[in-house]
Amino acid sequence: MEVLAIIPVRGGSKGVPGKNIKLLAGRPLVAYTIDAAHNSKYVTRTVVSTESPKIKEVVLSLGAEVVDRPAELAQDETKTAPVLLQVVDELAKQNYHPDVVILLQATCPLRDSKELDEAFELFLENEEKGCDSVFAARRIGITHAMWSQNPDTCEYQGLYDYRHRPRRQDTDRHYPLLIETGATYIIKTDVMKEVKDFIGKKPLLYLNGSVGDIDTAEDFENIGKIIEQRQSVQ
Repeated sequence: MEVLAIIPVRGGSKGVPGKNIKLLAGRPLVAYTIDAAHNSKYVTRTVVSTESPKIKEVVLSLGAEVVDRPAELAQDETKTAPVLLQVVDELAKQNYHPDVVILLQATCPLRDSKELDEAFELFLENEEKGCDSVFAARRIGITHAMWSQNPDTCEYQGLYDYRHRPRRQDTDRHYPLLIETGATYIIKTDVMKEVKDFIGKKPLLYLNGSVGDIDTAEDFENIGKIIEQRQSVQ
């Protein structure tokens, strides 16, 4: 089975400028995701998609392969699925046709090869049941979700009557809510081409994954501290 890991990284980050190659605990942010793919038991090829010559130089120095991304697929409004499809199309010109594509977001550096392999094993174990994709998620209680308030009127909107809000134990048991972590997405290539997305028609959720997606400078600092703590006890 040919398993292609694609790591999309572009140079135009707004929340944390240059974050994909910014040093996090002494290493470029993208290095942690490249390591996860390279150390996986199942990934057979790892490709970084970028439009940035500077990012390309760093990625090549880390031992990863680069597929050049067209500028029109590196805009603020660009969705991820077309980026993945462009990589698959480019590699098809080399007569390379992966059976499975894994999307790995560089902004989730706490995800390691162990987590990646566990998610892939979940995919393999359920393939005969019709599972066509797996993605990492985490559980949250209903009392932790969907609070919204108009600052001018103090008008509240939510999923429940906050005067009679349920206990966390009850919502976890009866009304569990799950949200994507953004760390790992696994999908059959033919399904991805059909639905033009990285979640298929019959996905399964991998629930044992890490939490930590870098969107802000505060996220960057906090996750850097976590990585430094991990390194200090190794």
